[in-house]
Amino acid sequence: MKGKYCAVIPAFQAEKTIGRLVGNIKSGGLDVVVVDDGSLDQTAAIASKEGAFVISHLRNQGKGAALRTGFEHARRAGFDGVVTLDSDGQHDPAEIARLIEAGEHQHAGMTIGNRMINGVAMPRSRRWTNQLMSTLISHAIRQRIPDSQCGFRFIRKELLESIPLRARRFDIETELVLGAAAARWKIISVPIRSIYKDEASYIRPLRDGIRFLWLILRFLLTRHV
Repeated sequence: MKGKYCAVIPAFQAEKTIGRLVGNIKSGGLDVVVVDDGSLDQTAAIASKEGAFVISHLRNQGKGAALRTGFEHARRAGFDGVVTLDSDGQHDPAEIARLIEAGEHQHAGMTIGNRMINGVAMPRSRRWTNQLMSTLISHAIRQRIPDSQCGFRFIRKELLESIPLRARRFDIETELVLGAAAARWKIISVPIRSIYKDEASYIRPLRDGIRFLWLILRFLLTRHV
């Protein structure tokens, strides 16, 4: 790896998975920043014990707000970029190096993990929703993004500094892609595997779907101004 990077993990009620995740990332030589988004369990304490730098929100603000907090810390700490992972253990830390190396080699602003190569492993309703969202986003930005909702990403510092982020919840993934496309950053995808267990989803289809559609509409309107 050519730069100085860290992993940023937004976490909420993740005491069962956060310890192993942080430990595996640290063993690969990467600094870890965990943003505990108002958890009522031992998420923060366990992450800190495993060696993560922990930032705690006093109340739950949403995944987008947690990521934005992590991004701001990474920028102030002088990191050249970040790798984002979900706290539920769905993403394999062993694949972090592939995301970073692909981004460095292809001079991309953002590398997105592509779970759709093995989409049959994804719960059916989640797979269909993701395919629909990815199709809409791909048409909007005029380039193919096969897994636009994947939270496993490598993002350069310069990209984060060049786009305004306002999303507070799960629409952060979409806002990042649309913002990168509007700023003309190169976006690439890398096949990854995902580990699905019985983790609970905090996504609310109606509310988060409306936010997604509004982001797409705002992007299209802005593009034609």
